[in-house]
Amino acid sequence: MSVTVHAAEPVTLYAAGSLRGALTEVAAAFEAGAGQKVVAKYGPSGTLKDEIAGGARADVFASANMDHPKALAAAGKSGPVALFARNRLCALVRPGLRVEPATVLDRMLDPDVKLGTSTPRADPSGDYAWEMFHKADALKPGAAAALEKKALQLAGGPSSPTAPPGRALYGMLVAEGKVDIFLTYCTNARKAKAQNPDQQIIAMPDELAVGADYGLTVVVGASPQAYQLAMFIMSVDGQRVLAKHGFTAPALPQ
Repeated sequence: MSVTVHAAEPVTLYAAGSLRGALTEVAAAFEAGAGQKVVAKYGPSGTLKDEIAGGARADVFASANMDHPKALAAAGKSGPVALFARNRLCALVRPGLRVEPATVLDRMLDPDVKLGTSTPRADPSGDYAWEMFHKADALKPGAAAALEKKALQLAGGPSSPTAPPGRALYGMLVAEGKVDIFLTYCTNARKAKAQNPDQQIIAMPDELAVGADYGLTVVVGASPQAYQLAMFIMSVDGQRVLAKHGFTAPALPQ
């Protein structure tokens, strides 16, 4: 007969907000199988990285980019960094605005169209949007400066609004008319559309496409159970949950 042993302390997971749905499900499966409690904090990856660097008690850090966990590793705050998921940017568009991949850049540049992004540096989604803006500059010189100037940084910052529990922030901002187009992860856009069926999801054309690599690291001094959680996220079972939520799961067998 096997006996499940509960660790005295829960494993503390710091994770990007875009991972909330997927990793909540992964953590529940891990708890059920390992008998180990997981306490999670979700938020902008840059903000979470700064908290960990400042001494916050975190065991596992799941970031929406590779740079933030690599910075912790370089500073001796965490171990090696593993790529565990991929995402990409999409345009979430209000009902009635005619947009398609071929015209999305023109629509974003239109002075009458309100464009929303996350906050660069605090939230990798904002950094990816700025990367897209610089790609746009190669297509239309001056586009990057124009887009950076008009972009409303409405998520991921210290003063950003929050959505009620269970409601997608990006869909809420579009539904309330705060923006006409919001650049966000395609997984976030999918959640928003599930709650707001009339909203549109526009895939970026190849010349504007920006991918997002998600990095996982275990903080120095973490318990063996923290490493078990990290390995579970990388396992086939964990990766299947990520894929179900719309992420590309690189550890799944091809």
